[in-house]
Amino acid sequence: MNIDDTVCHCFHVTARKLLNWARLHGPRVASQLSDCGGAGTGCGWCVPFLKLIFQRARAGTSGQPDEVCPTESAAFDRLTAAEYAELRAAYVRSKPSRCERPAVSETPPAEE
Repeated sequence: MNIDDTVCHCFHVTARKLLNWARLHGPRVASQLSDCGGAGTGCGWCVPFLKLIFQRARAGTSGQPDEVCPTESAAFDRLTAAEYAELRAAYVRSKPSRCERPAVSETPPAEE
């Protein structure tokens, strides 16, 4: 993926925005990247990628694949924006919709 590609499709947050935000604000944990435009708080697909971006920013790397976690980083960097979006769409389709999730009963079941 390129630096200007969207990482969080729910809230349209790019890798560049996330890296810059992390460098400016110095988050202590990856989950604080959600303060950057809500990244990672929608469908959840981008959370592993946010962790990778957090590691890169924390290490002060330029984003080269071998500087953080060679396997994950290289896989992320090889993805095109279209492939990333396609994988995310498949992830979202695989999750049950809110209508399909079982409702929580307000009343306890009757005892026999």
